[in-house]
Amino acid sequence: MTVRWEAFLDQVKERGEYESAQEAERASRVVLALLGAHLVGAVRAELAARLPETFALILLNPLQSAEPLSPERFVRATAAWIEGATEATAAWDVSAVLSTAADAAGDELTQQILLQLPAGYDLLFGRPQPA
Repeated sequence: MTVRWEAFLDQVKERGEYESAQEAERASRVVLALLGAHLVGAVRAELAARLPETFALILLNPLQSAEPLSPERFVRATAAWIEGATEATAAWDVSAVLSTAADAAGDELTQQILLQLPAGYDLLFGRPQPA
């Protein structure tokens, strides 16, 4: 089931403790564009089907990545794309967006997403995996 635009942004705004929906939208656009470069096939399409249409299109038309980024590099890349962001604030942005996306995806799809990503993304999604 697709999450409504307002519901998605409200959740990101709350988790990221943003002052405005615009801040939550900016973080969501950057993080989902970067995430889209790391996901392929049915997993990316299934996640897109569960996101609001605008975010689905961003996920399906991602920023290009030559190689999968480690979680640390993903956070740095996010910081580079968000004006005024630091690695610390970008980590907060990434976690707010990815944990909201994981809620929209559900547990089974989130597990499939994590299988396509380098180790360590489980923490960014707010879904720590047993060691």
